[in-house]
Amino acid sequence: MCHGFTLNIEENVQVPMEQGDSSLKGIQAELMEETSLVDLLLTGAEAVEAQNWTLALDIIEKLNNASSLENGDGLLNRLASFFTQGLYYKSKNVYEFPQHGSFSTHTNALCVFQILQELSPYVKFSHFTANQAILEATEGVDHVHIIDFDIMEGIQWPPLMVDLAMRKIATSLRVTAITVDQRSVASIQQTGRRLKEFAASINFEFMFDQIVMAREEDFQGVELGETVIVNCMIHQWMPNRSFSLVKIFLDGVSKLSPRLVVLVEEELFNFSRLKSMSFVEFFCEALHHYTALCDSLASGLRGRHKMELRLIENEVLGLRILDSVRQFPCERKERKVWEEVLYSMKGFKCVPMSTCNVSQAKFLVSLFGGGYWVQSKKGGLALCWKSRPLTVASIWVPKSDKVK
Repeated sequence: MCHGFTLNIEENVQVPMEQGDSSLKGIQAELMEETSLVDLLLTGAEAVEAQNWTLALDIIEKLNNASSLENGDGLLNRLASFFTQGLYYKSKNVYEFPQHGSFSTHTNALCVFQILQELSPYVKFSHFTANQAILEATEGVDHVHIIDFDIMEGIQWPPLMVDLAMRKIATSLRVTAITVDQRSVASIQQTGRRLKEFAASINFEFMFDQIVMAREEDFQGVELGETVIVNCMIHQWMPNRSFSLVKIFLDGVSKLSPRLVVLVEEELFNFSRLKSMSFVEFFCEALHHYTALCDSLASGLRGRHKMELRLIENEVLGLRILDSVRQFPCERKERKVWEEVLYSMKGFKCVPMSTCNVSQAKFLVSLFGGGYWVQSKKGGLALCWKSRPLTVASIWVPKSDKVK
């Protein structure tokens, strides 16, 4: 079994006496099927870690031929197909996998984010917590300049504009979007146009520009002279964001002397934990993480059609799983990059969230019903589903600054 991986089974299920034996046998058969599926996935991960490619491909074939994968419609069944593909690409050393979905249009992207905001506090928790920290750090500032890693659709910034526009002292905002893929330049330009249109609608002074980041020197074009804030949402629903790119970004912006760095990380990709994990341990954690994440989203459907959840799975989660499995190196010596990412923050210290920020987060998750809760921890503020943290937000200031 998966180092404690357990399946959530509804308790207190009442089975009529006349159906007793047959129903019980059916439940047991289903559990055995799911358990064997988990075991098979983990055995495949162990074969990949041992670089026993013959065994790995044999297990992958068994997974692909399993009737539970082909015909089952349960949560684990659907996720297992993505994990199986991830093992296949890992076994074949395929670093570019087919982008089946992958936000093929802006309409798809906006649709997915609208669904996510409705079903879950996941996106809003990240954005609201970051924005509150930015507001507090820029109190009394005339000009705010945010360096934003992977801006995507830019939905984080209109609420911040509104809050800044309501200040007694007029405050302008500049957002510099850091683009890591030349192919996304056009879509980021569209994001900039939408943000400018929104700013104009509320008569707010706003500027937008972007930089294609391939190396640290690319940050030399960033205009300074304003209060610099760094916003880094790591692995927020998008694949193909390697840890080396995160390191380049953090190394570059640390030299800009920012007043504040906001980090939002998925708990699965917590840098301090990753460096000591084996591939099998990470694979198991990924099973836990994505099962909890999908379970939390499914809970928000409340009897509606499940097309929304399937859209999120196909457009986002499937690619995220493939990318997660593909990126994680099998050999520990190859994971030095995570230590280097942590080293990029050596000039900063993590400070606690304000009472206001914690209260806001708790109120937000209370709007989404049971299951979600907020955990204050030394390294930041975590959004949790049941017993498992999903994402963690933290704020960092230069070590020379005094904590207010």
